[in-house]
Amino acid sequence: MNIATRMAQIAPFHVMELMARAAALEAAGRSIIHLEVGEPDFPTAEPILEAARCFISGGHVHYTAARGLPQLREAIAAHYAERHGIDVAPERIIVTAGASGALLLALGVLVNPGDEWLLPDPGYPCNRHFVRLLEGAPVALPVTPESNYQPTPAQVATAWTEKTRGLLVGSPANPTGTLLDRDRLAELANIVAARGGNLLVDEIYHGLTYGIDARTALAVGEDIFVINSFSKYFGMTGWRLGWLVAPQRYVREIEKLAQNLYIAPSTVAQHAALAAFLPETRAILEARRQEFRARRDILLPGLRQLGFRIAGEPQGAFYVYADSSALSADSDALSGKLLDEAGVAATPGLDFGTNSPRSHMRFAYTVSRDAIEEALARMARHLGNRQ
Repeated sequence: MNIATRMAQIAPFHVMELMARAAALEAAGRSIIHLEVGEPDFPTAEPILEAARCFISGGHVHYTAARGLPQLREAIAAHYAERHGIDVAPERIIVTAGASGALLLALGVLVNPGDEWLLPDPGYPCNRHFVRLLEGAPVALPVTPESNYQPTPAQVATAWTEKTRGLLVGSPANPTGTLLDRDRLAELANIVAARGGNLLVDEIYHGLTYGIDARTALAVGEDIFVINSFSKYFGMTGWRLGWLVAPQRYVREIEKLAQNLYIAPSTVAQHAALAAFLPETRAILEARRQEFRARRDILLPGLRQLGFRIAGEPQGAFYVYADSSALSADSDALSGKLLDEAGVAATPGLDFGTNSPRSHMRFAYTVSRDAIEEALARMARHLGNRQ
């Protein structure tokens, strides 16, 4: 059996395996509360569904251009103008098969074999795995609560070598929910540009912030790659639609790669997404954002009461990254026990890198307030029985 050697460095997505294990328990009749998955529990907003129904009823579901529907790219450009006061040419916007497709396209035109890319640790696992898939070398930057779980300019400058080609960050970040403010984004962009590198910013949780507004990296320069998605704020996870904003000189190369990788994004999803920017849709999404905030404000103190330590409070996304070392020396084992014995699924730190993963867990507040309170009660009973 011949398997590419790169696969030895591409770990499984542990949260997906945890979800499968939880599903098997549910199929056997167990009640499981899902705090492991980064997927909103709300249905797709009705205006988006109606737009999809109207389009499908015409029967003409054909390929679009590889860069996406022109009217959707224009709608995304208008979104940046309205929300951020940023003028982004629609020609720089590429609609993609999910944010993962956007990440793969960006890295596909940037990474050569042996290139080093700097990534925060903890961080979203697919980032480092995509770099490795393209024969690059992901280099972890350990981040801590003291830097708001984000890399500092000094850290990036110190880690940069003659092989380094770029920095990939997330704001709001997964798994920590922390943000990079405009000044920090500008500092990082300057550090990277001065070294002839590329900055790639994952903004897929934009719109989901609480008490603070996330600034787009596009506000600090046009040479930055920005990834976004219809999955998180817009609640269209299963539609698999995202977008990439790229510097103009890279657009043709990205288009060629998109043509070869997937021909075009889903036509139905694109026509549905045109309704994502309607005022009536925005009202629904903003109400849901406030609900996420209410859920966070139940989960945070509840976890602390159970003995989890939370130094960097989430400002965005829908995750709490908690230090579990006071409860267990191994978060993977604790996660398994919580699932098997308490019926609560939460993600161990193994997915997110090598920076103290055994002492951390991620909890997603993507279920109802009642379910969060029940999960806390179940964990309290389980942890109480262990003491």
